[in-house]
Amino acid sequence: MIALCQIRSPPARWKTFVANRVSEIQRLTVGGTWAHVPGAENPADIISRGMSPAQLKDTPAWWNGCQWLSQPSRFWPPINRPIPEDLPSTELEERSVSLPVQATQSSEIFECRSSFSSLVRVVAFLHRFRHNASPRNRTARKVGPLSTLELNNATKTLVKLAQHEAFGADILAITSKGQVSSHSALKNLAPILVDGILRVGGRLRHAAISEDRKHPIILPARHTLTERILVHYHLKNLHAGPQLLVACVREKYWPLRIRNLARKVVHSCVNCFRCKPTNLEQLMGDLPPERVTPTLPFLNTGEDLCGPFQFRKLPRAPPVKCYVAIFVCLVTKAAHVELVYDLSTAAFLAALQRFVARRGRPRLIQCDNATNFKGAAKELAQLRKQFYDQQHQAEVISTCADDGTEFRFIPPRSPNFGGLWEAAVKSFKKHLRATIGNSVLSQDEFVTLLARIEACLNSRPLTALSADPNDLEVLTPGHFLVHRPLTAFPEPNLSEVPRNRLDRWQTNQELLRRVWKRWTIEYLSGLHPRTKWTQQRNNIEIGTLVLVKEDNLPPLKWRYGRIIRVCRGTDNNIRVVVVRTGDGEYTRSISKICVLPVHQPALNDAGSIIPNSED
Repeated sequence: MIALCQIRSPPARWKTFVANRVSEIQRLTVGGTWAHVPGAENPADIISRGMSPAQLKDTPAWWNGCQWLSQPSRFWPPINRPIPEDLPSTELEERSVSLPVQATQSSEIFECRSSFSSLVRVVAFLHRFRHNASPRNRTARKVGPLSTLELNNATKTLVKLAQHEAFGADILAITSKGQVSSHSALKNLAPILVDGILRVGGRLRHAAISEDRKHPIILPARHTLTERILVHYHLKNLHAGPQLLVACVREKYWPLRIRNLARKVVHSCVNCFRCKPTNLEQLMGDLPPERVTPTLPFLNTGEDLCGPFQFRKLPRAPPVKCYVAIFVCLVTKAAHVELVYDLSTAAFLAALQRFVARRGRPRLIQCDNATNFKGAAKELAQLRKQFYDQQHQAEVISTCADDGTEFRFIPPRSPNFGGLWEAAVKSFKKHLRATIGNSVLSQDEFVTLLARIEACLNSRPLTALSADPNDLEVLTPGHFLVHRPLTAFPEPNLSEVPRNRLDRWQTNQELLRRVWKRWTIEYLSGLHPRTKWTQQRNNIEIGTLVLVKEDNLPPLKWRYGRIIRVCRGTDNNIRVVVVRTGDGEYTRSISKICVLPVHQPALNDAGSIIPNSED
């Protein structure tokens, strides 16, 4: 049987002496059929055991061979005896198989796969390979899909490795003394060893529940395997929340500090984050000089459009769509309202010219990053350039060089950068909707209503009302325009009263001085507190993977992007970034991006990923 096994097997399986002869036999008997003769019928045993000539003379097997050899092969005895499993490999002259194995730390195996199920399958296949590579299991090889038993054994192997790394001293104490030391972190769990696995002893031995729930497997808190298991249960239970995740895991495992781990896993899940993203925040920035420097009204202006609204040009004409431009003084909060008939650049320039004719030429206009504003800025720049070129030969060019208007745009889709005029728009809409509701006014009525709303906006208090009865009136934007609120009753005419009989506060210059003094003391001092964004945050870094917030799309449809450039403020904080998405590059405020909870690669100044020496 040994010789038959050797002839039927590849020569490389055997040692050199047997392999050479097996290869020669196979070469000379190509296509031949080898069979086995039982020992009791083997003629060779006659001479090998010894026999007298008289006996040999009357032995037909020696002279004629086995009788069944002269019959068809279907009458031959079947070969159904396998090689005994306890037969040593030395009897078979089998070649020993050696594989180069590199010694690695057991913790490295937990990093070879990112998911718990894949990790278990890898270990299960390693167990199967060890089983199939053993000479004793040649006839009992494991093939096909992994069985439940193999997966369970692989899970136990991983748990044992993790426990020996984290609880080696506790396992040794239980093995030698039967219990852990009084200083162990596991003393409250009364741990026990079952098949080499550390389990919770607890007090539920008589409960009518499964053994895994009675004695769950103890897992260390800060271990890769524990994190892989929690992520596996989180995905298996359809992105379960922290409480459900804890309940599901504890049916079989008992990780230490599991609640903190559950919150960490849920907050680190990208899909869960995309369903409820968190906008990035930074400490509220300091007010720019245009907001805190006393200047003439509307010298520094913020502008915004709101609408659309409707009015009728004729009594029975169909409604016409229109818009409203609101100009807000950045220093005094004074408002100026203009009607804009459409969203074209020409219509906005016409409204801007009416504003300049009534309030004076502004030095700075800040506005949203809208297309009509961009067009107006380009057209004004061209007109200004033409004006300068025409006056270039004149001697008065030096006195007119600073008469142009500077347009400054806030980042796109960042209304928090223009909160001053956004608040004015909100107040304007409140007055308008509360007054007319859904009715449609005529053109004259609509323009008249805009003027009255403008007067109301300029009569709003800049500071809180004082409880002192000696304070005659509260400070309003109207004090900087006409030295009184626009909705207040006119003061009595004191032109016939001699000047020496007038109080100092009744003179215009003293009133103006007092107005600006009150603005400095009451209004400017009230700008100190930060009503929101009160904490300093870490600045976002180049290369960070983010979600770009879109106002008209659900969070799951927001685009992925990567930060390629940052814009630092005067306080070195980053509030504006440039994001590269699949559709191009966009400038956005950090309030419109959400940082994904994933590992962020390091990038250099050019925006390229810096390779890791460990990769």
